[in-house]
Amino acid sequence: MPTNPPPKRKVKGGRVTPKGGASSAPRPDPSSRYTPPVPKEYKVSPWWVPALMFGFLAIGLVVIFLNYLGVLPGGTKNSYLLVGLAAILGGIMTATQYR
Repeated sequence: MPTNPPPKRKVKGGRVTPKGGASSAPRPDPSSRYTPPVPKEYKVSPWWVPALMFGFLAIGLVVIFLNYLGVLPGGTKNSYLLVGLAAILGGIMTATQYR
């Protein structure tokens, strides 16, 4: 004794909200003040920023690699891994300051 499923409801499609949005809200006046772009000579990073960035990245990789090999004092430790990861994070943070 199979039962028939209930008939599907027919739903009208289309826009639910009125077209155009809220037009009664006043807009603020555009700013008349001009802000000039920063000159290029101020955007140049000193030479030590990329050197510090690559130094941190290299030190982090070397510490993690030496920890993996177990040649650091005390053998393989999680603290060496954290130091290496912190150095890599320092390199990434320094990379955000490079212009």
